[in-house]
Formats: sequence, structure tokens, C-alpha cells
Amino acid sequence: MSLPLRFGVAYDFRNAAGLDNLTNPQLYAEILAQAAFVDSLGYDLIWLTEHHFVDDGYLPSFVAAAGAIAARTKRVRISTNVALMPFHHPLRLAEDLAVLDNLSNGRMELGVGIGYAAHEFEAFGMPRAQRVSRTEEAVHILKQAWSAEPVTFTGKRFNFANVNVFPKPVQAGGIPLWMAAQSTAGAERAADFGLNLLPQGTRDTTIDPWRARLAARGRNPADFRVGMIRSWLVSDDAARDWAAIKPGEVYRMEKYGQWAMDSGDAVADFRDPARISQRWIIGDVDHCVAEVATFIAAYGITDLVTWAAPPGIRPSRMNASLARFATQVVPRLRQLQRT
Repeated sequence: MSLPLRFGVAYDFRNAAGLDNLTNPQLYAEILAQAAFVDSLGYDLIWLTEHHFVDDGYLPSFVAAAGAIAARTKRVRISTNVALMPFHHPLRLAEDLAVLDNLSNGRMELGVGIGYAAHEFEAFGMPRAQRVSRTEEAVHILKQAWSAEPVTFTGKRFNFANVNVFPKPVQAGGIPLWMAAQSTAGAERAADFGLNLLPQGTRDTTIDPWRARLAARGRNPADFRVGMIRSWLVSDDAARDWAAIKPGEVYRMEKYGQWAMDSGDAVADFRDPARISQRWIIGDVDHCVAEVATFIAAYGITDLVTWAAPPGIRPSRMNASLARFATQVVPRLRQLQRT
């Protein structure tokens, strides 16, 4: 039996100039109000992102935001796509996530990535060459920290002897972990750790090798989740409603593209036409059902998330679309999964 589909929203807290000029406190307040709204609509997920030293205020502290969202919601699961592992001390992060899991009564997940933006590594004084080893070691340590046993670990970046992390998470077995991958090496890394996948590249360099590696390791790929941010806008006048969102999305992708170019890392080229599409799905209910169903079937997506507060417009402008998707699109998608 397939894993149940889950749908949600993503936030990066970017406060760019646009149609609605908000102060940061106003933007944060509207996002928290919207988080409570999507929770009431029955959405399954809220994902947070992380970047640093960005003049639009791109969220640098997902832990703080997750705590605020946990306090305003009752059932939605809270995760990251992604937490930049090279910039986190693994024991400190293990404690933070365990506290969040207790505050939310077992609703935390964590998606991790190795990072790519050159300006972040430079500012933190960290060689980009260490990003893989720091991420791999941190994942080992997180898993140990959330187990019943103390952390004993010897690596290139971290060394601990008999350190017990408290409190333990509410969730038996620890907080579910995901890993982002933009290459075959990243996908196989996720499979080797037995982690859910956040593909950010092409299918043949992410999803396919991840599934093959899971199977080679004796794991059933059907037991694992594949998550994507691919946004939707449910509208009966797509041209009118998209016009308000488009400038912010162009701005968003230009920033990502510039960071990729600055990094000199080819696998982070967000303009590659072979990448799994993250283009917005825009149209009426029937159109959204058809497009989302096709996308899910094509890649085996289990978790699909939309940007809920595009840069430059106030989050409440998206509420009508979010409500229509939850009440009119999701039920039909779940019915299609059952048939």
C-alpha cells in the first residue's frame, strides 16, 4: 500500500519590496496567523527554509520559527527544506529539535542539506570542502542523540564520548529525517542513511539512484517519502492572480540563480531545464487536480508543498487559494490515490 499523500506550505520569511510593504514584525505575525489557518484547513505539513546574511531577511533561525508555529497549531507537522547542516553543532541541534518535538507533542521532522551558497561559508569561516563530512557526521550524531544510548562518536569534525542528550523526542525512534539531493552522490548518501528524500535535481541523478541504493541496502523504497516544493495557485482568473505573485517569484529564483553561479557548483544550477519541475501550477480546480496528480504519479511524490507567502505580497492574499486547494483539490487527489 502506498504511503498516504501529505500536503503543506513552506515559508522562508523573505520580506522583499513589492505590492504590500510590511515591516518584519507584521510579516511574521501574518505568517503565524496563516500557519494557524492552514492547520485548521487540515493541511499536513509546514516546511521552513534556512539561509543566512540575506538583505531580505531570509529566515536564518528555523528553530525559533518552528517554536512559534508549534505554539499556534495543533496537528500540522513541522519540518525543514532544508536545514543547512554544516552551520549547526549537532548536539545543540539535537537538543533544539528534541525540545521542539516535546513542545509540539511529536510533530517535528527535519530535512537537512549540505548547503551551497558561497557567501554563507565565507561568513561563517567554514571551508565548503567540509560540507559533506560535517553533514554526514551530524546525521550520525543526531540519530545517536535521539536514541536511548549516549552519543559516542569519533570523526573528522566531531568527537564525543558518552554524552547523553535530554530530553528525548516524543516520537519513538527519534525525529524523522530527510536529506536533500542535487546529485547522484547526494541521493546515494540519503539512501545509505535510510532517509526520506528531498530531490532538487533531475530524476536520473536523484530519485532513481536513491531508490536503487535503498533496494541494494535491503530497504523497500515504498516505505520512504519523497517531498518537493512545487507551488500551486487555485484561481478562476489565472492571469489576474498570477500577476501579483510573479514578480516575487522572479526575484526568488534570481537570488537562487546568483548564489548557484557564485558557488561555481554546477549541480546547484536552478536554471537547468532537465531538473524536476518546480514551476507553479496555476488554474481552476480541475486543472490543479490534473496537474498535481500527473506530477505525483510521474515521480512517486508523497509530500507536496506550496510557497504560502511569496516575496512582496502579504500572506493573507494566498488564503483563498490555500482554502480551495484543501477543500476541493486534496479530497479528489486522495480519492485518486485510493483507486
